[in-house]
Amino acid sequence: MPIELGTKVNDFTLPNQDGEKVSLSDFKGKYVVLYFYPKDMTPGCTTEACDFRDNHESFEELDAVIVGISPDPEARHQKFIDKHDLPFTLLSDEDHQVADQFGVWKLKKNFGKEYYGIERSTFILDKEGNLVKEYRKVRVKDHVLDALNYLKENSAD
Repeated sequence: MPIELGTKVNDFTLPNQDGEKVSLSDFKGKYVVLYFYPKDMTPGCTTEACDFRDNHESFEELDAVIVGISPDPEARHQKFIDKHDLPFTLLSDEDHQVADQFGVWKLKKNFGKEYYGIERSTFILDKEGNLVKEYRKVRVKDHVLDALNYLKENSAD
């Protein structure tokens, strides 16, 4: 059962691009923009990551951290970060445990083939770790600005 709006997100811990363990609770006191994406280095995922990169300072000004999650291994995340100068953390969810928690590990179809993978989605958590906004089946174009505008309109400090 995927997490519901208005509920507290269960803490989780995943390795980041450096192999360090990162927990959701590490970000308590900040807004968290968790974005799930299918695969490093692919066109849509690169566009999305670069859009988050280009707006990173605006998110920081709103006291928000950006965290990307995909099933890619840590080393691939590091290459992705290095290649595109990404200023935020990427977490490796190789066994899709966290993706399952958010209900984004889905059966997908592509060119007649069925397989399981990440359904591109973004979740915004308030400073106490409650889910306050979700974007499922995300289209990359303008998505990052939609998330940023949501935070601008709804962050109260």
